[in-house]
Amino acid sequence: MRLVLSAVLVLLVSGCSYAVQGKPVGGDVLNVSPPFSEERPTPSPSDSNDPTSPIDGEAGRVCSVLQWKDLPYKNTNPTGPPTQINYDSTFDESCKWQTKEGSTEVGVSLRFREAKPITLEKTTGTYDVKGRKVTYYDRTDDPEVQPSCVLVVDYAGGGLGIIVIDGSNKFGSICEQGKHIAEIMMSKEPT
Repeated sequence: MRLVLSAVLVLLVSGCSYAVQGKPVGGDVLNVSPPFSEERPTPSPSDSNDPTSPIDGEAGRVCSVLQWKDLPYKNTNPTGPPTQINYDSTFDESCKWQTKEGSTEVGVSLRFREAKPITLEKTTGTYDVKGRKVTYYDRTDDPEVQPSCVLVVDYAGGGLGIIVIDGSNKFGSICEQGKHIAEIMMSKEPT
C-alpha cells in the first residue's frame, strides 16, 4: 500500500518582494521511511547545549545550502526556507521542501550526520558526481512507499542522505532528480 503524501518536505514561506502563485504545504506527508542504516552514536548530555546545533526553525549549515530555486517545482517562493527543519532527531540536520504538483505531493528531504557516513540498507546503483560516488536506491516501483529515490554521499565531513519523492512524472526520473540535487549540494558544500 502506498503511503499517502500529506506534507513532509516542510517549507514555511518567508516574505518576498513579489507575488507567488500557490504555496508549499506543511505536514507529515512525504515522510518516506529512508532505508538508511540506523547507526548513530548516542548523544552526550552536553550535545544538547551546543550553541552551534541548529534548532527548529533555523536551517543549519547543510540545510541552508539547498533552496527552492534549485528545485523544479513551480508556484513556490524561490528564496523561501525549507518546509520543515530538524524533524528527524536521529540526524544532526534534517530538512524538507514539499509542495503539490496538481493533487500529488512532491518534494526533497535532506538528512545530514556529522563526522559519520550514511549508508543504505539496499542499493540500486551509483552515480559519479564531481568525482564522488553517490549511491542510490530507486523506490519508484516499491508498493510500500510513494515513488521515491534515496541517495547517500560523503559530504561536509559527514554523510548526506537525499530523498526525492515524486509521483507526478512531470520532472523526469526520480533518481536523476536526486543526482541533480547532489550536484547542487556539492557545488555549494560548506567547509
